[in-house]
Amino acid sequence: MQYVEYRDEIQRKLRRKTAGLTWKQLRDELDLPYDRPCPNWTKRLEDEIGLTRTKGQGRALVWKVSVATNSA
Repeated sequence: MQYVEYRDEIQRKLRRKTAGLTWKQLRDELDLPYDRPCPNWTKRLEDEIGLTRTKGQGRALVWKVSVATNSA
């Protein structure tokens, strides 16, 4: 999977789930081939699509994007 595919899939999913999703939920729902998110790609998502990650239950972070955010 290339970064652009990864970015677009995550952005589409998070736009539909405005409450956000954890990495595990994203990975499972999108059938992503990664155990953990790549830190470099995560930083790019923050810069390009406005990804935010906030504290959720336990150690989980909830990933969200603004619905109005455009893809790069």
